[in-house]
Formats: sequence, structure tokens, C-alpha cells
Amino acid sequence: MAKDKIGSDGTSPGSAPISLIIKDPEKFAQNIAKMIEGMTRAANAFLKPREDGKLSADLTDEIAEIVRTLAKVIEYWTAEPGRSIQAQSKLYGQYFMLWTSMMQRMSGVPMPPVAEPDPRDRRFKDPQWSENQFFDFVKQFYLITTRWAEQMVDGATDLDPHVRLKAGFYIRQIANAISPSNFLFTNPEILRDTLDSSADNLVRGMDMLAEDIAAGNGELIIRQSDKSHFAIGKNLALSPGKVVLQNEVCQLIQYKAATSEVLKRPLLIVPPWINKFYILDLNPEKSFVKWAVEQGHTVFVVSWINPDERQAEKSFEHYMREGILESVDTIQKITGEKEINAIGYCVGGTLLSYTLAYMAGVGDTRIASATLFATQVDFTHAGDLKVFIDEEQIEAVEKKMSVRGYLEGKNMTSSFNMLRSNDLIWSYVVNNYFRGKEPIPFDLLYWNSDATRMPAANHSFYLRNCYLDNKLAKSELSVDGKALSLGDVTIPIYNLATRDDHIAPPRSVFYGSSFFGGPVTFVLAGSGHIAGVINPPSRGKYQYWTGPAPKGDGLDDWLGRAKEHPGSWWPHWQAWIEQQDDRRVKARTPGGRKVKAIENAPGSYVKVMA
Repeated sequence: MAKDKIGSDGTSPGSAPISLIIKDPEKFAQNIAKMIEGMTRAANAFLKPREDGKLSADLTDEIAEIVRTLAKVIEYWTAEPGRSIQAQSKLYGQYFMLWTSMMQRMSGVPMPPVAEPDPRDRRFKDPQWSENQFFDFVKQFYLITTRWAEQMVDGATDLDPHVRLKAGFYIRQIANAISPSNFLFTNPEILRDTLDSSADNLVRGMDMLAEDIAAGNGELIIRQSDKSHFAIGKNLALSPGKVVLQNEVCQLIQYKAATSEVLKRPLLIVPPWINKFYILDLNPEKSFVKWAVEQGHTVFVVSWINPDERQAEKSFEHYMREGILESVDTIQKITGEKEINAIGYCVGGTLLSYTLAYMAGVGDTRIASATLFATQVDFTHAGDLKVFIDEEQIEAVEKKMSVRGYLEGKNMTSSFNMLRSNDLIWSYVVNNYFRGKEPIPFDLLYWNSDATRMPAANHSFYLRNCYLDNKLAKSELSVDGKALSLGDVTIPIYNLATRDDHIAPPRSVFYGSSFFGGPVTFVLAGSGHIAGVINPPSRGKYQYWTGPAPKGDGLDDWLGRAKEHPGSWWPHWQAWIEQQDDRRVKARTPGGRKVKAIENAPGSYVKVMA
């Protein structure tokens, strides 16, 4: 398709080229001095904890792991001269095409791009990335190089699959980090902001950088939301209720009924302890808790403790007994019911599945149906998080946890952010520190940054027995000498996956369905690990798919026969719940007459900051 003729300034006629004139040279000079002062404060905030011995400055192990992994890819392509020539020819051929294209553009001949970004890639949305020849060249050179590097990893087919997985992940992280959109002189938006404001943006950015490093006690904690706008219990986690149980690993919250009659079976929700439970109760508009209460559920939610050294020895089994089983005991005591419905989210769902296998083995039938949100029980297809899972890396994590008895929450947050580093890291680096813009108040990102620590024994068990050795799916775990088998779990299960999930990939969730011994209803929701689950019907967003019973590893086949439905899957789940048991009884009050309430929801455990 023909394009407008390119002018001598490198832009198309009618576009707004970047002016290289500094409007106020004196102010610009003053701001550059202020920016340097900000950079100095940031450097001091980074170095001081390391000089005082409070933080280690040694990144040798991490860097060595990256170098070793990428060296294996290089070795593969250089081991045979033919491969090496093939790899180099492919790259240099594209460079030559780009150079030729740019020479033609300089002569006024319209040329199609050699490499174009993905339409969903927001880094290159500014028109100058295409209209200005300099920025267009930098952009295409970057895309050609990074895509070639990714192809080199994909093409190293003889390498160990785990090595290739790690290499691909490291290449993506490097590619995202070196993007021209992340630097002042190669990003037209930053350059325009800098020249138009005489570098005011850089002054604000360096001030924020220094503040964020200081707030992280020497480590950069990138602000993703304006935290001053949020407070748990004031405009987050607002559903009324009472804490009815408290022990060393959790509090149990019972929420106040919103209907005169409620479903006979109470509902227990087991969230992940990797994050705090209030993702399910962000605000009244988005709250799954509020919506479930309005549908007639007597809702109980586990609020896990933010652990410290006192929980160092709390294992998966402790979380099962003191978290789920004690909660079930308390629910039975309050309601008098012998059957309950249960929901597990992410690792909370993995723990719930572990518990269901245990309960089935000992003949405990109190959980009559289970719903799993974005949960893995088999880790064969666990996705990019497996990058962090091998013997050497787990040993390094265990060594780190042995010092204090827990893993710092920021370590987990960093790992999850790296799965979507362009969206969750680099976009904020550009916005905050180069453009000098405060992030907008966003409840979801406030929650995302509200990190929780991981108790050493529990986290080590999860990494080794689930991710590394996949023992839950293989029936190789036991409690009290009795083997646990998911095949013994014969209750109905509603298994929800989300299409764009990087944490619990839909293929992994689908395959996990086949390990249960009873009927499984598999549903695929649009969007990702959070937005796909927290999708209230009132918003009319996304879609979900229903289809036949899941079998084996055949997600693609299932999708070919599935039916797409617009909007939220929540009403579909409610209908499924009522198919199990739709009897209703008089609404219950938190604690009833059997258990004395400890404090108001959302409780105190959720307010402990990491």
C-alpha cells in the first residue's frame, strides 16, 4: 500500500515533527542540574543499604545462570558451520533489507516496513515511530534483532526443553529491557516531553525514582498505582461480616447475608496465600463476595496470615489442617450443615484439591462440590513460571528463606511481573521515571503491589512437590502414611481456566481436569488470571466458553466443539451450584449462636504489610 511521500525532515507531510529547539534554555539547564541531584539521591538510596551490609550487592549467581543458559543456545548454533552461516545470513539479510528500505525512503520513494510491531504492542503507538525516519529505523532494527534472537532459541531443537524454556524467557526479558521505547533519545514521546517542558519531566521522574528506591529500602519497588487513594476496610474489602476463626495461619470471615433466605449449603472460598484475599472483594462493583452473597450464599472466606519467622515451619499440611479443615469445622459448627460448597483460587485451589484427596481418603464427605479458579493440579504444562523451577534455583530460594524463615513478598511480585514485563515493569519505568507522570489510582494494581511473604516450609513443599516433581498428579504424596489420589475425589467439580493466563495456562488447567475421579465441568473464560475471574455480570465484558466433558490433553479439540457466550461466567457458575443443591433456609448471622465473633471484616491479618 502506498504511503505519503517522506519529507527531508524524516516525516510525512502533515505530521508534527519533533522540534529540537529548547524553548527555555536557562530553565532546561537548571532542570538538568536538578535531575542530576535526583539521580544522586537515587544512587545513594540504592548504595547505602549495601554499604551498611543490610542488602547484598552480589548478583553473580543470577547473572551466571543467564549466561550459562544462553551460552548453550550459542553453542548449538556455532557447533556446526552450516548452522552458524544460516543464522548469520538470516539476520544480515534482514538488516540489508532495512538499510535498502531506508535509503529508498530518503530518496522519496514510499517503502513498506521490513518489520512491524504486533498491533497490540502499545510501546510503538506514537505516530512518530512510523512517520519519523530515525525512530522508524530504530524500531525496525530492534524488532528484527529481537525476533531473530527468539527464533534462534526456538530453532535450537536439540536442547533440553527446560533449557530452551529458560533461554526463551531470558531473551524476552532482555529484549523488553533494551527496547528503544525505554530510553530518552530513542523514544519520541519522552523526547517531546523533555523538550516541551524543558526537562521538568526528568526532574519529577528522578524524584520519584529516589523515593521508590528509598521506600524499597535499597531495592526499586516500582509504583504501579497511587497508593494514597486506597485503604483496606475504607474503600477496599468493604463487604460487611465478622471474623469467626483465628489461628496461626489464617482468619475465617463470615459475611453478612443480603437475602432473607440463603442456600442450604454454605460456601467456603480458599484464596491463594501468594496474594491477599481481597481481590475477591475489591470494591462493591467488582466484588465476587458481594455478588455471591446477593445470590443467596452464606459466604466464608479464608484470610491467610502474612507470615513471618513464626510460621517458618508451617507446611502444606499445616495450611490444609489449620486453614481449610478448621474452617470447615467452624462452618459446620455455625451453620449446623453437613455439606458445603468450596472454591479454591490459584494455589488456594491446589491446596483445596490436596485437601479433597485427603478427605476422600479418610471418608470425610463434608465438601460436597468444589470450584477451582485458574488452578493447576498437574504441572506438566505449567508455562513460564517453570523457568524459575529446577534443583539449583529451588536450592537458592531455600537458602534465602532459611535466613529469616520466609521469602520476601517482593520476590514473588517480581517473578509475576516479569511474566508481563512490558505491561507491569517497563511501561511504568517510562511513565514514572522518564515522563514524570504519577500512575493513576487503580485498585487492582494497588492489590497487586500489596505483597505477602511465603513461609519457608510451605513454599519449599509447593515448589518441589508440585512444580518440580508433579507429585500431586502422580499420587506420590501422603498424609499420615496414606497416599493421596485425586482419582479418589468423586464430587462434582467446576474447573475454570482463563484464556490469556500466564500463571495457570488454560492447557494446564484443562489437563488437570482428567485427574479427578468424578464429573468435571470445564469452562474457559476470556482475559487473564485476574480479569478473567473477577468479571462481574454488570460490566458486560469478555466472554466464556462451555463444551463437552474435558478429556486428557485435548484443549484444542474441546475448543473446536465449545460454545461461546458473551459476558461473565458468574451466572453460569451460579446455575451449576444450584443444580447441585438449590434448597434454601433462613438467612444466617455471622457466628450464629455457637461462635463469638472476633472482629469486623476484613479482619486484621489482611492489613499486615510485607
